[in-house]
Amino acid sequence: MAIVGIVEDNIKIRDLIQRYLDMQEDMSCPVAKDSVEEMLEYLEKHQAPDVLLMDIQLPGMTGIKGMEIIKSKYPDIDIIMLTIYHDSHKIFDSLKAGASGYLLKHTSLPEIKESIDNLLKGGAPMSPQIARKVITHFNDQAPQKNPDSMLTDREQDIVNGLVDGLSYKLIADRFDISIDTVRAHIRNIYKKLHVNSKAEVIAKSLRGEI
Repeated sequence: MAIVGIVEDNIKIRDLIQRYLDMQEDMSCPVAKDSVEEMLEYLEKHQAPDVLLMDIQLPGMTGIKGMEIIKSKYPDIDIIMLTIYHDSHKIFDSLKAGASGYLLKHTSLPEIKESIDNLLKGGAPMSPQIARKVITHFNDQAPQKNPDSMLTDREQDIVNGLVDGLSYKLIADRFDISIDTVRAHIRNIYKKLHVNSKAEVIAKSLRGEI
């Protein structure tokens, strides 16, 4: 039986979610508070829930600040942010503070229940809109290939082989070409990149310069 708690200052939303979760056979929601401070008082005297659903904008302490305190005292509690905010700043502040999931408030009750189940199975539930922002963020942070690279597609294949740690023979086998052809491509790559070693080629590739 999963035990869930709620920190939400909108009484209608809070009561609705609590009643719905309490109706589930495999879930109970014994505590629903309207502030982090009240939840912290509850946690000092009662069994900690497995999962907390927490809003960000709350009376008194914010959900993000409150999550940092709760996670430091009760590290086994998983916290899902349930909020109207979908700006990147709050998303990443929440994830850095220890959130295990991030749902928007228009999420349906069955989806909230499914997200809690998913979390307890090791997942990281997020509303699709939030997941897209997270993916976009990490794509933006990833090294980008230089669009002005002078390497041919085959030369880029050879570079990828070097990055993968393959020998000239294994690169030749991978692309069904001769070792002499691989060596010829390597010479051209060195010349185009103005380098003299495999290590320099690999470093340039990892830095996104080719």
